[in-house]
Amino acid sequence: MFTGIVTDIGRVRAIEHKGDTHMVIETAYDTHSIDIGASIACSGVCLTVVDKGEDWFSVDVSAETLSRTVLGDWAPGSRINLERALKVGDELGGHIVTGHVDAVGEVISRKPDGESLRLQVSIPEALAKFVAEKGSITINGVSLTVNEVTKDEQDRHLFGVNIIPHTQEKTTFNEIRAGDRVNLEIDILARYVARMNEL
Repeated sequence: MFTGIVTDIGRVRAIEHKGDTHMVIETAYDTHSIDIGASIACSGVCLTVVDKGEDWFSVDVSAETLSRTVLGDWAPGSRINLERALKVGDELGGHIVTGHVDAVGEVISRKPDGESLRLQVSIPEALAKFVAEKGSITINGVSLTVNEVTKDEQDRHLFGVNIIPHTQEKTTFNEIRAGDRVNLEIDILARYVARMNEL
């Protein structure tokens, strides 16, 4: 479990394709405190640490994960949002995040809004019912509040979020552009409420 509060920006150091895809990720975390087998959310994807060094850890990524996330877009040098798994007693600053990406969305627009950035992001129709104004959503591992839910002239389902300056500084959102693909995880509470209403 995670909270969607990013605590480091890592960098992909190397990618090797051997059966599964093996990635080495640079980090500012104290890797002595990271166990082999620990979970780390990498831009919203829960991955298992399989090796580590002084300033890096490595993960194996399955073909299934590559097909359902934007990890296949990564290359050496890509900067990614990192969050270590939640410990009992930690502050829950965002919302409950599982690290299981539900879909890949696309940034439709990026505009300044005061000192913030305002993003419009597309979401697949099947998941649109789980996104509500003032509800929570995770984009690339970051817990965000939904400003509005709309459809455009092309009948695409969209939602909007604001990225405050602090979040821009502490995540990779200051680099995001229209057309970028992003990992989306809907609020798990919304999923279960919708499921209960179907019964």
